[in-house]
Amino acid sequence: MASSLLQIRLDDELKSEANALFEALGIDLPTAIRMFLKRAVMIQGIPFPMTLPKDEYKAEDAIRAIQMANASAKKNGISDMTLDEINAEISAVRQSVKKAGDAGL
Repeated sequence: MASSLLQIRLDDELKSEANALFEALGIDLPTAIRMFLKRAVMIQGIPFPMTLPKDEYKAEDAIRAIQMANASAKKNGISDMTLDEINAEISAVRQSVKKAGDAGL
């Protein structure tokens, strides 16, 4: 089978990030691109969903939500709880709910 050369222009940062990703997966960038092209030909389309989001995701919203949760935890004196303390509190609440259910409350 004859082969052809394909040249593309990439942003240096994108190329570097892609190289690192594919190296971690055990393949190189040209192999990843060949895999993409083979899959596209096999399914006769782009091999992943291409849809526009219904609502634009904004990282600022997520950051704001985390900040609000942190402020609430500080306000309620629980911001420094360990995982063991959190799990113990959850267990205690579950036990009290179970006891209330068993008592018919």
